Amino acid sequence: MKIDVYCHIFPPKFYERMLTLPEKSSTIKKRVREIPSIVNLDVRFRMMDQFGDYVQVLSLPAPPIESLGDPQKSPELAEIANDGLAELVTHHPDRFAGFVAGLPMNNPDAAVKEIERAVLKLGASGVQMHTNVNGRPLDEPEFLPIFEKMAELNQPIWVHPNRPATFPDYMTEKKSKYELWWVFGWPYETSIFMARILFAGYFDRFPNLKIITHHLGGMVPYFSGRTGPGLDQLGSRTEEEDLSVHARRLKKRPQEYFKMFYADTATFGSRPAIECGLDFFGVDHVLFASDSPFDPEKGPGYIRETIRAIDELSIPSEDREKIYEGNARKMLRLKLA
Repeated sequence: MKIDVYCHIFPPKFYERMLTLPEKSSTIKKRVREIPSIVNLDVRFRMMDQFGDYVQVLSLPAPPIESLGDPQKSPELAEIANDGLAELVTHHPDRFAGFVAGLPMNNPDAAVKEIERAVLKLGASGVQMHTNVNGRPLDEPEFLPIFEKMAELNQPIWVHPNRPATFPDYMTEKKSKYELWWVFGWPYETSIFMARILFAGYFDRFPNLKIITHHLGGMVPYFSGRTGPGLDQLGSRTEEEDLSVHARRLKKRPQEYFKMFYADTATFGSRPAIECGLDFFGVDHVLFASDSPFDPEKGPGYIRETIRAIDELSIPSEDREKIYEGNARKMLRLKLA
């Protein structure tokens, strides 16, 4: 079986609720019109049928819930979304192995309550957060209870990159050009999130914390020389303050914490990227994911190309089985026979 742990869908009621938000409805309508399988189940099931013994773990696509409403409105949106995701899993257990709950991250108290409701009542396999909360870093103390709750429940966090076009490429500009905010900005966002979480000491504080990073850990595997020997020299490039104190607070080298993250195979079919990620994280920390339906074919392309890339890997069959389903079965609370 191939368990796709990171693919996206709009539950119908959540989609309808979003269309009542005037500041977002035009963008959302355009997106769904261009990608029917993100909301239309008939189209989605025909797409899935191409891949045999294949199931999905559902999560919301962008935009983040906290960008759709203020701290008073976002908890309601999260409830609608998670109820809808749970219904899809309940009604189609042969298609959807589980779901990842969305959180109202601009209201951390409500987010903790929604974690408890979604995981303990609805049966979510974990929760999704983005790499920042409306521009705020996740290592701010206000968000700590969210990580604490997930460690307590021993459930994983899915991390999705987020950076808008209004984040410029250069300080002298007002917007990013050529969609580079997505091409290079999103892997950078993921990598910065990972670094900030490890330097915050969360892996020392919560040893069983499980975080699945989208797109195979962003830039981290490719830049392992910088995250390893480079960060071993933390502070050597800064004169005005002693940054080495941050490394001394950790129990391990920064590199060892980077390897504690989990990562998915959503590299859009790049076999060399998957090889690099596997070499860095190890086979036990890599899970199959496609990021469907955001490929040029509106759904099947990334699934097909990711399967091709994994099947081309020169690895033992038992390692390939771990990537496709073993790691997901071991790690997630899935509704599988």
